[in-house]
Amino acid sequence: MIYRNPEDQAVDDAAIKTLTDACGERVTGLPPVAIVIAAYNEAGAIGPVVKALPAQVCGLDTAAIVVADGCADSTAAEAAAAGAMVCDVPVNRGQGAALRLGYRIAREGGAAYIITTDADGQYNPAEMQAVLAPVVAGEADFVTGSRRLGSQETKDMIRRAGVRFFAGTISLLTGQKISDTTFGLRAMRAEVTGAVQLYQPQYQASELLIGVIAHGYKVTEVPATIHRRRVGESKKGQNPLYQLHIPGVNNFFYGLRFARVAYGTWWRERQRSRSSSSSSSSSSRSDSVARAKGSGPGSVDASASSAAPGGSRTTDAAKRT
Repeated sequence: MIYRNPEDQAVDDAAIKTLTDACGERVTGLPPVAIVIAAYNEAGAIGPVVKALPAQVCGLDTAAIVVADGCADSTAAEAAAAGAMVCDVPVNRGQGAALRLGYRIAREGGAAYIITTDADGQYNPAEMQAVLAPVVAGEADFVTGSRRLGSQETKDMIRRAGVRFFAGTISLLTGQKISDTTFGLRAMRAEVTGAVQLYQPQYQASELLIGVIAHGYKVTEVPATIHRRRVGESKKGQNPLYQLHIPGVNNFFYGLRFARVAYGTWWRERQRSRSSSSSSSSSSRSDSVARAKGSGPGSVDASASSAAPGGSRTTDAAKRT
């Protein structure tokens, strides 16, 4: 994993050390499936979520990793009491940073697969089987649930419209048909999270999805369900007017920031792809010139040298050896 901000790496390193000191082999010797949850002030919700997690998914043992992202309540203690390994980060950085840390813990602990779900209880843990199955079967590297293929309880028409808009936009930008870009219930091969650049502290759902597609990993969707939040309130779309709960304002800020991350990630990956293509083309041209001048593999001089008596004797000696 490459950190763009040294401070983020320092925070993550310290948090992992504290977690390892507290949990020992539970962290360093994880089972095949790590269920990663980012949580911020989710006391009252996180306990039931952790307790409902399956002990096995697709016949593979699981372990729950909760990254408490600078919580000011009892989220960390509640998650630990429910049986999760809790990485308690002292500073609030955002869901993206918390998930990135959780991915790193899973990879370094030896997990082969990662499942993500939210701390608010909106996703059905029974659907983890359907999300992980294509990855375990080798049919996909990354699988996301989709409320549009499945079902949703929300009546918020603005949010529904936003889901459709961003699905269409990202599908157009990446060339990959995606019906739901923000669904939190996902499964992936653990190494995928280390290959993709993850810089965003917030709204990482689009950064990870676009990055995975841009790197050529196989992505698919499965029908899934999103329920209404029953405990606490959503942290999405935080803004100066957040506490006023003005209809549409929080969704507007969320959509604006999500769009910034989505377009920014697409442009970054596009530039990276172009740079890689240019480097490959330059390397190919250099090899061609070298062969034309008789100084590279496959050149006329190299072929003649291999056919010379000395070259033949070397080959014969090598065969006898």
